[in-house]
Amino acid sequence: SRLKQFRRVATRYDKLDRHFLAFIHLAATVLWLRDC
Repeated sequence: SRLKQFRRVATRYDKLDRHFLAFIHLAATVLWLRDC
């Protein structure tokens, strides 16, 4: 649910699956680093 903070993820801004998945990985990494 915290990934939906990122507008690109919530609105599916990227049309290509690999770009969408890459941004999900990036957003998850940012969220993980904030928790540390």
